[in-house]
Amino acid sequence: MSWQLGLEHLKDLARGAAILGTGGGGDPLIGRLLVEQAIREYGPITVLDPEELDDDAFVIPTAQMGAPTVIVEKIPRGSEPVGALRALEKHLGRRADATMPIECGGINSMIPLLVAARTGLPVVDADGMGRAFPELQMETFSVYGVPGSPMAIAGEHDETVVIDTGTDNKQMEWLARGITIRLGGVAHIAEYSMTGAEVKRTAVPWTLSLGLSIGRAVREARAAHQDPIEALRAALAPTLYNHLRVLFRGKVVDVERRTLEGFARGRARFTGYDGTSQLELRFQNENLVAEVDGEVVCTVPDLICVLEADTAEPITTEGLRYGQRVTVVGISTPDLMRTPEALAVFGPSCFGLDVEFSPVERRSELLVP
Repeated sequence: MSWQLGLEHLKDLARGAAILGTGGGGDPLIGRLLVEQAIREYGPITVLDPEELDDDAFVIPTAQMGAPTVIVEKIPRGSEPVGALRALEKHLGRRADATMPIECGGINSMIPLLVAARTGLPVVDADGMGRAFPELQMETFSVYGVPGSPMAIAGEHDETVVIDTGTDNKQMEWLARGITIRLGGVAHIAEYSMTGAEVKRTAVPWTLSLGLSIGRAVREARAAHQDPIEALRAALAPTLYNHLRVLFRGKVVDVERRTLEGFARGRARFTGYDGTSQLELRFQNENLVAEVDGEVVCTVPDLICVLEADTAEPITTEGLRYGQRVTVVGISTPDLMRTPEALAVFGPSCFGLDVEFSPVERRSELLVP
């Protein structure tokens, strides 16, 4: 059912969304602070259960676009995503009835909340990735037939651009990425406008509620001096993300990271506490594939999450640092993200990875000492 989101929910939601963001989706602290300020000024936000949406409701998702490494240095003032929404409404000649996230992730679970607070619109408890992905065509909306364009892009100086590539969502991503780079590496967008019926058919449901519940579970476990990883496992078990596997325990020994073509690309290496086993992660904004001692143990679209060893606080790809002690977990994605149609859009081959997707729950848990 629908519910009211207030200041008391934001820390747990930001933590949980960053876990689901699998290393990407933008800095969770920046997003949380923006929404906190907006709620203090405008009041709480209505979160709509997607099942309660009218079929003819008009929903415009909103988000931030760009390299996470840029976002931590180029903090938005807060009005940009509303500018993108208004530009798209003007182009379409129709006002939105609600907004919605395009992905789970630190800042991109927060941007639609910022829009909702500033405009009075409700936000739908669903998204189009069920995690975070680096490219705009990598959406369940796209997989199941919703065109991303026309889309609107807004910059920090109130400039706006509208892109219309018809049903070619990959071309939309290519053009939007070029514009974002020229806007300084980060921009705000409104895209994938759709009806309530299309939301119910194509979106991953209840991901805001999920982020809130797993963020709360981790916090409460820490307060009770219990294992936060086990609390996370238990919180996920009854959901669409019902399998968690511990892939590795150890410390960060090397990080190679470059901001290139509008993405944060690179790899990180971890050594087990026994000094022998090694994990390598490759990422493009988000973690894409994990290999332990040369064996692939988890790959997109399943989630690969790097968590601080003692607290299970999520560590984003731009936050990885030498010496961090971590637990790396794999989390299963919902079934609608594992169909052949979905894997053709955001499976391993879409990132140039020469590996086959294998569900993480088929692997034995690796408890590296």
